[in-house]
Amino acid sequence: MCQGRGFSGTMPGVKTSAFAVFVGVSLLAACGDDPPPTVTYPASGALSGEAGKGSWRFGVATAATQIEDMNVSTDWYVWTKPVAQGGLGKGLAFVGDATKGYSKVMEDLGLVKQLGVDSYRFSIEWARIEPVKDQIDEAAIAHYRAQLVAMKAMGIHPVITLHHFSNPVWVADPKALDCAGGPQATNLCGFGGPGGATIVTEMGQHATLMAQRFGDLVDTWGTVNEPINYLLAAYGLGQFPPGRITFNKLTTEFVAVIRDYVAMHAVMYKAIKTADTIDADGDGISAEIGMSMSVADWQPSRKNAPSTHPDDIAARDRLVYLFHYVFVDSITKGTFDGNLDGTADEDHPEWANTLDWLGLQYYFRAGVSADRPLFPAPANLTACVVGLDTGSCLPAPDPTYCVPKMGYEGYTDGIGPIVIDYAARYPGMPLVVTEAGISTEVGKRRAENIVRNLESLERARDAGVDLRGYYHWSLTDNFEWAEGFIPRFGLYRVDYGSYSRTASEGATVYGEIAAGRALTTKHRETYGGNGPMTPETGYDPENVLCAKEH
Repeated sequence: MCQGRGFSGTMPGVKTSAFAVFVGVSLLAACGDDPPPTVTYPASGALSGEAGKGSWRFGVATAATQIEDMNVSTDWYVWTKPVAQGGLGKGLAFVGDATKGYSKVMEDLGLVKQLGVDSYRFSIEWARIEPVKDQIDEAAIAHYRAQLVAMKAMGIHPVITLHHFSNPVWVADPKALDCAGGPQATNLCGFGGPGGATIVTEMGQHATLMAQRFGDLVDTWGTVNEPINYLLAAYGLGQFPPGRITFNKLTTEFVAVIRDYVAMHAVMYKAIKTADTIDADGDGISAEIGMSMSVADWQPSRKNAPSTHPDDIAARDRLVYLFHYVFVDSITKGTFDGNLDGTADEDHPEWANTLDWLGLQYYFRAGVSADRPLFPAPANLTACVVGLDTGSCLPAPDPTYCVPKMGYEGYTDGIGPIVIDYAARYPGMPLVVTEAGISTEVGKRRAENIVRNLESLERARDAGVDLRGYYHWSLTDNFEWAEGFIPRFGLYRVDYGSYSRTASEGATVYGEIAAGRALTTKHRETYGGNGPMTPETGYDPENVLCAKEH
């Protein structure tokens, strides 16, 4: 019988070629006429340490700014508020009440419980806890504590992210970007500048407070979310608050921003380890601390077509290093590549070994080109990201893989080889997919994305990777940052008039998989494989590059 889990190849030290292992397993899984076998999953366990090895978590994820109402002290509130109302009017929509996830938190926890998942990854809003520098809002702490108490009663394991793309306005006021008066209590001027060290200290104090107040209910913490993605958008391209543009000064201004953010992670890690000494769930671990990296299946491209040009291949490799590895190298090795040339040139022993588990977050495959580069040396490349395309963007090989509301290709098979590459680079590091999902209006498409992601990840597990779980993005539709409310990522659709939640086919299927701890033959035959997906609706393919045929 031809079965994916019957693959007998091993990966000692996970050093075998990711491509060779992945293709071998995929071919075995696809060959013959036998139905795909049911995949079963072990019990949930810790994300770190030997005791959790071989365990598996099913979870869902959200972020505070993207769902919470009454969140007036964040930089995103000021950034997106209409100019006529005193804001900056940036982005496609005012975040406003988002999905009313703060008011409706208990209702949303009921949805998590209904799904039957093990865990809920969410963020605590720093701006809500400390809306004014050094002034703590006890009502906000009480709110989050009530949420955690309810989760414990429901048997839902919390994973708390402490910094997920948002700040109190006083960290970097986007309305005073020039910071003419220098750092002060109402505006520390952001990362990478004279107030950067103070922000690092302040965030360390915030992490200490969170660990002290919630450590009896929380063992799993995430420090930062998608650092390079966030910093590039907020400080490189000016698309997120505070709106600085430094991408043309990679090795000076932008590197200084990254250095502060790495330091902040390390300070947060040590603060939590010191302050959270209570084993909340009885597994012998009082605090396991990780962070999450944005990853993508980057492919060499030129003139909006796949490329085999050596310069484009080299550009792809440079971007993978910068996007996937620079940050993690720093916090595992205690070094820093200050000129981004691929070789560390600074020693930072204070950063070393500040990682217990590593989260990976995957959504798309996209092109990278050395032709007409927009990013200067040492990058010398253009990547296909929103608003940037000088020929680097690619049509999807199958137009149904295109995610038109995001403008990229949602290629699910790409996640497995990336996981294998991370396991090879960081042997012994437990991995977990802390986000993966799709923007779609079609419930069956969402179910297909879930099943195909899990199939790809199962092939990585077959290859010997210590992978401990999958968190779907997202529980509900949400405010998708610069894209506003147009993309729909939720297992539960939100009606922005009534704020009611309605389960999609994706929620039904994911709930079946999580509750049964099995990706069944029926699930795989109905939603899996590597053929065309159910088509998206409501868009013009001629206006979306990734939807066009080669």
